[in-house]
Amino acid sequence: MAVSREKLQELLKQEMRKIYSETVIDHSMNPRNTGNPGNVDGYAKVIGPCGDTIEMWLKVKDDIIRDAGFITDGCSTTIAASSMVTEMAKDRTASEAQRISQRDILDALGGLPEDNEHCALLASNTLKEAIRDYLAMKREPWKKVYRQY
Repeated sequence: MAVSREKLQELLKQEMRKIYSETVIDHSMNPRNTGNPGNVDGYAKVIGPCGDTIEMWLKVKDDIIRDAGFITDGCSTTIAASSMVTEMAKDRTASEAQRISQRDILDALGGLPEDNEHCALLASNTLKEAIRDYLAMKREPWKKVYRQY
């Protein structure tokens, strides 16, 4: 008996609803800000203790994060946390965005199971590293010419 793609997705969502909030499900199945937005001002690649990797790019103008993008090889909760943190960082100053914590991401997602909370920490740490990179490039903009991402 063949099951349609839509039916399979709905069954998967029903199972996920037993564990995750609607926000987590939405951000994991429909992630925002995926990929490199191009001509970026900050970049980071961080590997978490679980082995998941997040790469993140920031476009900054007048010290305000105008755009952010990410890719990850991680699980659905890493995807959701990465998607959420890029949304949270947009339209904030670098200083404000640097203060986005694991707790802020967890709260915005409606929580994660304890075994997955480290995904929010990985997303927060990756954002902080990308901001550090932006600040370093701001101090020495000539280095940007030699970057390849």
